[in-house]
Amino acid sequence: MKILITGANGQLGLSLLSSPAGTDGFEWLATDYPGLDITNPSAVNRWIRIHHPAAIVNCAAYTEVDQAEKEPEKVRLVNAVGPGILALAAKNERIPFIHISTDYVFSGKHWLPYRESDLPDPASVYGKSKLEGEESVKKAGGTSVIIRTSWLYSEFGRNFFLTLLRLGLEKETVSVVMDQIGCPTYAGDLASAIIILLGGLTEKPDMHGKVSIFHFCNSGVASWYDFACEIMTVSGLTCKVIPVRTEQYPLPAPRPFYSVLDTSGFRNAFGISIPHWKESLQECYKKYLDKNKI
Repeated sequence: MKILITGANGQLGLSLLSSPAGTDGFEWLATDYPGLDITNPSAVNRWIRIHHPAAIVNCAAYTEVDQAEKEPEKVRLVNAVGPGILALAAKNERIPFIHISTDYVFSGKHWLPYRESDLPDPASVYGKSKLEGEESVKKAGGTSVIIRTSWLYSEFGRNFFLTLLRLGLEKETVSVVMDQIGCPTYAGDLASAIIILLGGLTEKPDMHGKVSIFHFCNSGVASWYDFACEIMTVSGLTCKVIPVRTEQYPLPAPRPFYSVLDTSGFRNAFGISIPHWKESLQECYKKYLDKNKI
């Protein structure tokens, strides 16, 4: 089965390409900008006509949350317009489309894990663009699945995990916010979930011809401070993590204070268990050591 991956050079795309589960029955067609501009309808349609993928997984996104506040139109093109173009192209070819969204579509003012049915209310330019992307996918129709995830990290690219490892080697102390609560999600686990979803779509006729939304993150709950402390513990670094409040570390884009996602819908639909974030962090660190031959 040939699967188009857009944004294949990002951490989720690279996690899909490196997933052992993805070697069984899948041929990944990896693309990224400028090789494929997802905001250009004619380029997308031409690429699909030439390569004939059996499904599309959209990992492309503008994810610089603070920079997004300064570049709303650029963010909107990638996060809102592009997904709609891809979803419509998939519908026209009668193939499934999987789109990755975010916990930032929620306000974070809730103190219960967010369900798929809860009303989105994004506070940042990034969150608003991702919600508009979801709406673009819904408008296009076809067989589409939106997966909302949170606090994504991996052994690839740029992310909180790799930043904390670097800071842990360079500094004696590092300050991290303690009052933003969510769940760290290992991109390798999300990649495995996407592969399960791709395989399971053929067995779920009730998902055909409509847009479904699922939440996926690792099990458990953490603050960024908790996550940072566990990174130092797993890696054996002696850098001390200092807890601070959000107002002590001001950033251009507002963050949701509580964005834990309820994953029961995905777990029940596909009959899987999802690892705890601490367990997955250990797995990620092992992969990091292997990748860097440490």
